[in-house]
Amino acid sequence: MADQSQKVPENVAGSFYVDVTCIDCDLCRETAPLNFVRHDAEGYSFVVRQPEEPAELAACLAAMEECPVEAIGNDG
Repeated sequence: MADQSQKVPENVAGSFYVDVTCIDCDLCRETAPLNFVRHDAEGYSFVVRQPEEPAELAACLAAMEECPVEAIGNDG
């Protein structure tokens, strides 16, 4: 389960976030490409945009459920 206290600093404000346990597997970026991007220098993903419509929300929830290390959290 993602840890709020371990959020990576690049996450935009909102309910979804990625924490420091991200292993850069690319799954979230493939599942929700509008919402997750890669921090190239550090090698992890972060939330660049919070979901704004139902399809984006569904994609973010799918990415969270499929994350192999449970690095994606949702405070909403």
